[in-house]
Amino acid sequence: MPLCLDDRDQWRPGRKYLYIDQAYSKAVIKAGGDPRLLAMDSDPRDQVNEVEGLILPGGDDFQPFEPHRYQKSVAFNPISEKQLKFDQAILDAAQSREIPILGICYGAQLMALHQGGSLHYHLPEDLPGSQDHQLPERDGVHSIEIKPQTRLSEIVKQGEIDVNSLHHQGIASPGEGFRICAQARDGVIEAIESDNTPFQIGVQWHPERLLGPAGEGLLRALVSACESR
Repeated sequence: MPLCLDDRDQWRPGRKYLYIDQAYSKAVIKAGGDPRLLAMDSDPRDQVNEVEGLILPGGDDFQPFEPHRYQKSVAFNPISEKQLKFDQAILDAAQSREIPILGICYGAQLMALHQGGSLHYHLPEDLPGSQDHQLPERDGVHSIEIKPQTRLSEIVKQGEIDVNSLHHQGIASPGEGFRICAQARDGVIEAIESDNTPFQIGVQWHPERLLGPAGEGLLRALVSACESR
């Protein structure tokens, strides 16, 4: 898992921090895996050569090309340019090695952009009438529909399931070689996966904080795919 970068003095002025929510490593261990944290000052390809799978965790916002289109009340927390370049390089290296990849929230959006896809930068304005997708972290959930005959449906084994939801940005198109494998009832894309490789899945929800097949089950499937290599 690549670490997140605070280079805007959000934590302490004059310092830069690499960090990640401990929930990710705990969830990987619970799923039977051995989490490794990837620091961005090392060579991305060398680091990817040392692991058997990749999680792209949640992160900050992608900056819209035309931010003036959005109301002044919309607050974007843009991802650091250094962070973005490192994450892109890590993803590219992982795809070159064809190791299993799980993108979470920002990570799923990064996967779509990497394939030439596109984003909704603020769902309430880009998709008027869509439901609220930025729900309370502790107990906010909504229902999604998982498309049949997809890798995700093989893992979850349910056509409809409740997931948590902490995002205001979303995937508009999944990009070349990827397909939509889950959507919310309002049509918002909730998961994408590769057409070709065995395990490249991006989800908008946070499985590291979710029980059941879309949480623990998804992470166990990732660990199993890594072990199968």
